[in-house]
Amino acid sequence: MKLLFSGVTTPKGFKASGISCGIKKDNKLDLALLYSTNICQCAGVYTKNIVKGHSLVLASEYAKKGQAQAVFINSGNANACVGPKGIDDAKIITEVVANKLKIIPKHVLTGSTGVIGYKLPMDKIKKGIIKAANSLSETGGASASKAIMTTDTYTKEFAVKLMINDMEVFIGGMAKGSGMIMPNMATMISILTTDANISHSLLQKALVSAINQSFNKISVDGDTSVCDMTVILANGQSKCQPIKEKTKEYNEFFNGLLEVCQQLSKMIARDGEGATKLIEINIKNAFTLNDAELAAKAIANSPLVKTAFFGEDANWGRLLTAAGYSGAKFNPDKTTIKIGHLVLFDKGVAIPFNEIEASEILQRKDIFVTVDFGEGNYEDTVWTCDFSYDYIKINAHYRT
Repeated sequence: MKLLFSGVTTPKGFKASGISCGIKKDNKLDLALLYSTNICQCAGVYTKNIVKGHSLVLASEYAKKGQAQAVFINSGNANACVGPKGIDDAKIITEVVANKLKIIPKHVLTGSTGVIGYKLPMDKIKKGIIKAANSLSETGGASASKAIMTTDTYTKEFAVKLMINDMEVFIGGMAKGSGMIMPNMATMISILTTDANISHSLLQKALVSAINQSFNKISVDGDTSVCDMTVILANGQSKCQPIKEKTKEYNEFFNGLLEVCQQLSKMIARDGEGATKLIEINIKNAFTLNDAELAAKAIANSPLVKTAFFGEDANWGRLLTAAGYSGAKFNPDKTTIKIGHLVLFDKGVAIPFNEIEASEILQRKDIFVTVDFGEGNYEDTVWTCDFSYDYIKINAHYRT
């Protein structure tokens, strides 16, 4: 597997663009369009929040058929909670895109992200679609990834090259998300592409499994958005043989997909609103996988843990306490806690440690936490970030 720092247009046959249509101020990019030169197999995973954006609802309906050829995403407006007009506007968008690209409206998937409760400025969007379609290119992934950002501070793109049956196969992706992040499938949207030859059903299986080990393992603030979705399009242009389940070829494809999803996930966690550090929470030797997951998420979501990391305070008690209220079953007298290589708590006893050494570890941009329950055989990993003063500033005035 070769890692590539590129995005959705890396696989053969995909074009993209990102333009400004006037939803955002100051001429910022706010409309992204992705297009495949042929019909794709598609799969999707969507927010489990019972409040859902209208664009997402339509996308999930259309994607059930298993085919798509284009993806439209606007930022700056979530197209959520505006009544029947929200769905009507999303359908109009698919029709305008389809008419311009000479494809079927139900092969256009829609996504919107931003502030909820405001109707889409359809006149601006219709003109923007024409502009975006005219701007499509094989190098347009970078501008598309910029156009889907909201409070993100940088774009998130990644791709891999695989060799499957001696044929080059690419998987690429872009994502956005910085706040309201704890996907349960947060303003998180990810679009993935591949030129692999794979069926809709197997693609859906691979995506769900990859999501559960990547986007569903990150948290910035414990909030789940109404617009979260990840969709993947596979156009088969690599000319490789169809990928079958339970084969070496499927394992190779899945590992590539997982790599792209995990890389994008870490970028989201690292770019958490106001974040200064990426924190990897590793739970080891738990009784069950559920115990490991409960403890990892409780630690990752704890405001006290996150503020301690921002303050570079080796307060291991906050880690242990969060695990303790998580619902996970474990014995504190058999538990060990480390930050980096430094042991702070060992089998129920606080360990004297060098505060200077601890401070040096906590000043790093990437921090690794290990909580070892010392009894079972299960483990889990969650990526999160610290809470800084800027998180409050960003979210206190987000709508205004």
